[in-house]
This record gives sequence, C-alpha cells and structure tokens, in this order.
Amino acid sequence: MLEVRCSGTPREIGLAHGQQARTQIRGSIAFYRQQFQETCDLDWPAVQDEAERYVAPLTRLAPRHLDEIRGIAEGSGVDFLDVLALNVRTEITFGLFTDGSSTFGVTAAGDGEIPETDGCTSLSWFSGTDQEHQGTSSPKMSSFSYLAQNWDWMPAQRANLVILYIDHTSSSSLPDTHPLPTIATVTEAGLLAKTGLNSAGVGVCLNALRCRGVDRNRLPVHLALRRALECGSRADAVRALRETGLAGCGHILVADAATGGVGLECTSRWVRALGMDDAGRTHHTNHLLLLGREGGDEKDVEDATWLADSRPRLARVKELTAGIMMSDRGAQAEGAPRPSTKSLFEVLSDEQGYPASINRRQELPGVKTETLFTIVMDLATRRAQVTFGRPTEFTEETLLSL
Repeated sequence: MLEVRCSGTPREIGLAHGQQARTQIRGSIAFYRQQFQETCDLDWPAVQDEAERYVAPLTRLAPRHLDEIRGIAEGSGVDFLDVLALNVRTEITFGLFTDGSSTFGVTAAGDGEIPETDGCTSLSWFSGTDQEHQGTSSPKMSSFSYLAQNWDWMPAQRANLVILYIDHTSSSSLPDTHPLPTIATVTEAGLLAKTGLNSAGVGVCLNALRCRGVDRNRLPVHLALRRALECGSRADAVRALRETGLAGCGHILVADAATGGVGLECTSRWVRALGMDDAGRTHHTNHLLLLGREGGDEKDVEDATWLADSRPRLARVKELTAGIMMSDRGAQAEGAPRPSTKSLFEVLSDEQGYPASINRRQELPGVKTETLFTIVMDLATRRAQVTFGRPTEFTEETLLSL
C-alpha cells in the first residue's frame, strides 16, 4: 500500500500528496467520474460545477484545507475542481442521488432479493481507569480505548487507497500556541482524510448514511473527518463539528484515549450525539439511530435506509462484542472484560448473513461492493492495525504508529 508522507504548509502538504499519489489520484477521478454518472446522473462538467459551489463557503470555513486541495491538484497535474469534487464525493453520492440509481436499493438475484452491500460497520470500546471504580463492588477496570471498522466500497477503488501521514510541526502558517497533531489516515487518494488517528490519541471512523439534501454552507464530510483529526480531544472534535455543521449526511464515530467514543449522526440539518452504552461501547452501521428521539420537526430529513442488512448487522456486532465480554469474564478471575486488537478483528471478520455480512463479499449478481480494508485502532498506544482486502483473506497488513 502506498504510504504518502507530507509536511509543511497546507500547500506543501498538498503538493507532496499530489506528487507521491499522482497515479492513484487520477484513478480516483476516473472512478468517481463513472460513479457520479450512475448515482446522480451528473457528467463530469456538471460535477465540477457542483464542486465550484463549495469554494466560497470553504474560503470562510476551511481556508487551510482549500489551500491543501490546490496543492494536491498542482502536484498531481489535474484541475483544482477535480480534487475538490473528490472531497465532496459524499455530498454528491449520498445527497444528490437520483431515484432508482443502480448503486442503491434492493437488487434482485435469482428467486430472492439481495440487499446492496455498501456501507461499513464501526465500533468503539472504552474503559476508564482503576481509580474510577475504587470503593465500589465493580471488578477492576483496566483502561483502554479501541476504535475499529470495516470500510466497504467498490473493488474498482481498491487500487486508489493510500496511507496518508501528515506532519504539521514544520508549518510556519500555524501559531506555536496551537500546534496540530500528527495524523495517519487510510483514505482514497486525493481526499484529505477518511478513517484514522492522530498523535493526541483521537481517532475517527465513517459510516455512510443516505439522506437527500446538502447544505453547501457547511463542512463537507471528508473535510469534517480531517478537522476532527486535527483536534486534541474527542470533546474538541465534537465541538468543532457542531460549530460548522456538515454539508451532507454521514455517521462519524470519534473517540480518544481518555474519554472513549461518541457517534455523531450528521445530516445537512443537524449533528446529534450517540453516547456509549453501559459497557463503554458505541456501534453503528448505515441507518439513523437518533431520528425522532430528540423532538422537533424532522420532515426535512429523508432517512433512506437503502441497506436491508443495516439493522441486522448492527444487532450482530452488538451480539459479538457482548460475546467478548462474556468469554473474558470467564477467563479473567479478577478483571473486567477487555477487548483486544485480535478479538475486534474477529468481530469484523464475521460472515453471518454472507455476502451482506459485516465481512462483505462482491460475489452475487448485483452485489457491487465488499470490504476493502479493516482497521483496529488502539488509541491509548496511538497504534492501528490495518489489513487490506477482506479480513479473512487480506492481501496486505500494516501498522500505523504515531
């Protein structure tokens, strides 16, 4: 897997990204040129026009990131609007979709119907320190904070994945009083971020949601992921994303080493927080869990739960993590249940409901996507284990360490 290492000013970071991942960036553009045509009935000039509508808002909301996108374009020798279009790909794909587009819905296969297998499964798991449980009857708790997910998409985009390392420490454009952490993210070439972690112990995952509508005066999803990864804590990341709002829909699971995880269900209208359960876990798949729970008029949000497997998959990942708790209670006479990188990889390797399972496979007619990478982040140690390909038959494994 190509590792892209960038440092310096935003423009210099972008230039390094563009120069080192030139082939993959051009591959991403070719992939989304076809994707947007199929899902939104937009040819590439129309896509560029749509991307241009974000320039003025981003000049206000994220000028550094806009400079970085210009650097990526210059370094890779493509048009600025081509790279900007990649970075608003979630807003286009999941906010401007046309009815009956071939990527979504339920696909007939033989005598039955097979749900399209897009979408990802993510989870966080946290325990506090021993001191929090002193004087109680609870078993001793060892501190940990894990964040994990399968990223599922079309195999044609597999060749355009990169590992992006970003070091802001040499950037003279940032004040010394507010240094940004170092970042490691697995992303599609040309995008500023996707799933990853930083040197402050903050990590993010992303689940696709499908809600019609965009607000171009807010922060696009993939720039929101980058913004979160530039924060020093979960609380700072949540605050930053609430302040800007998101231009489109998506679930961002953000966690840190000190306080654990929170799920942010985002639409172009609002950002809502899904907290941890009593065991310190947060799980998510590809439908809104908080719609209707916080009151107010929500008729402006269309929750198109296009994946029939999203709810069963959510139930399954909860069942599997509960199984870790039960088995560890029997194995640890004195301690509370504790997950591990290995046990979480096993959860994400599950094939119940195959091929539309947590561990997905492009196999049947009409099923277009499969698991392209699996990541388990240990935020306490600032390390992440990543496998590329399905977790049961991966082709490459690497360690991210900050």
